[in-house]
Amino acid sequence: MKILVIEDDADAAAFIVKALREAGHVADHAPDGLDGYAQASEGDYDVLVVDRMLPKLDGLSVIRSLREQGIETPVLILSALGQVDDRVKGLRAGGDDYLAKPFAFSELLARVEALARRRVGQASEQTVYRVGDLELDRLSHKVTRADEEIVLQPREFRLLEYLMRNAGQVVTRTMLLENVWDYHFDPQTNVIDVHVSRLRAKIDKGHETALIHTVRGAGYMIRDGAR
Repeated sequence: MKILVIEDDADAAAFIVKALREAGHVADHAPDGLDGYAQASEGDYDVLVVDRMLPKLDGLSVIRSLREQGIETPVLILSALGQVDDRVKGLRAGGDDYLAKPFAFSELLARVEALARRRVGQASEQTVYRVGDLELDRLSHKVTRADEEIVLQPREFRLLEYLMRNAGQVVTRTMLLENVWDYHFDPQTNVIDVHVSRLRAKIDKGHETALIHTVRGAGYMIRDGAR
């Protein structure tokens, strides 16, 4: 496994990189946010370990910038800020997991390996999904409806992908929180409703047949036809 550690604390970075290498992995280091962003953009990494407080470009900005570029490499955020609100901000920025400092290396390693397994599992899945005249290509990150391309933000793409992967089935709020936002708790916000509304406007606007449906009291469903 190839891992990039973006950490400005030289001692902490040296410890993590050395331990990862001793565990049999390839580990690179970036000492600041700008360098980390550049390396993560160009390198083929399996997982990124990103400190939240970085010079030149903070960790959350690094993650947001990568996601905006369509780079979906799993990210483990490291931070001395471990309150619920801090974790929520990190996950909303596009992080996949969050580990508060101080931490045991065994836990960091377990979390990194879990993120890598998740990515491998996703890579072996179906790459093109179709519902009616809507098509999503996971490899090219291209979405079309009636042969017209639809531009989606990274989070909208992940939301649509999850809905299409479960086409014809009700997808609950909890399922979306855990699989699209990686929340394992309910942040008690309307973030899902807002994103579904925006996605629906892009997917269904101008078409006679709506594909994205609200199932009152249960969740959402994407299906072919307006049954």
